[in-house]
Amino acid sequence: MTDLRVSLLQVDLVWHDAAANRARFQEKIGQLPETDLIILPEMFTTGFSMDAPALAEQMGGETMTWMRQMAQERNAVVMGSLIMQENGHYYNRLLWMRPDGTHAHYDKRHLFRMAGECEAYTPGTQKLIVELNGWKICPLVCYDLRFPVWSRNTPMAYDVLIYIASWPDRRRLAWQTLLRARAIENLAYCIGVNRVGTDAKGHAYSGDSAAYNLLGEELTHHEYEEAVTTITLSRQHLEETRQKLPWDIDADAFTIDV
Repeated sequence: MTDLRVSLLQVDLVWHDAAANRARFQEKIGQLPETDLIILPEMFTTGFSMDAPALAEQMGGETMTWMRQMAQERNAVVMGSLIMQENGHYYNRLLWMRPDGTHAHYDKRHLFRMAGECEAYTPGTQKLIVELNGWKICPLVCYDLRFPVWSRNTPMAYDVLIYIASWPDRRRLAWQTLLRARAIENLAYCIGVNRVGTDAKGHAYSGDSAAYNLLGEELTHHEYEEAVTTITLSRQHLEETRQKLPWDIDADAFTIDV
């Protein structure tokens, strides 16, 4: 049984300055211990912005090249979302960059209409399940957290559920509560990585980046300040808990219309 080392980077972002944010993350990534997966927040190059035409990058552009470099240097997967333009559409796109230079992506399904995200971006229609060192991982983005059907783990499709976010401080109770709930209901580790600081729109972020095991027990949690944490997910805990508590046997069958 192989454990999984995961690094959570909770950082204050520089508004609309991709180069500055890449430099900030590069410094922190360089200080990490050995790890298998490096998790960056939502829209980590710009902050949570609706100015897609001015900020969008192309697939294969500067940030993707940088992510590839970081993945290769650290021999670890690097994941995070940024604003992408493709085929005339803008996406809040999560990239999963492997050390060998190959990648996968997930376009945020649930767009936060209260901030106008559904007007600025095109929603995704496909969930992504990726594999790392024998672990199956489902990466999602921020507002997706509020919609449990989209993340339901049937039939045991993944072992780790990850949410990257720009989740504001004033709704931190929902963030904390739902992350723990997703771990328990899906019999999977659940990790949330959020930013800190205050953006140019005046929105404050508490961070509250955290990880929970299958029983909803907290493995790490940091609030309000920048924090870089590496934790180890236990394969033994995953397998033993699922054997003792096979709730998935009684799960409801359903399909999702997209």
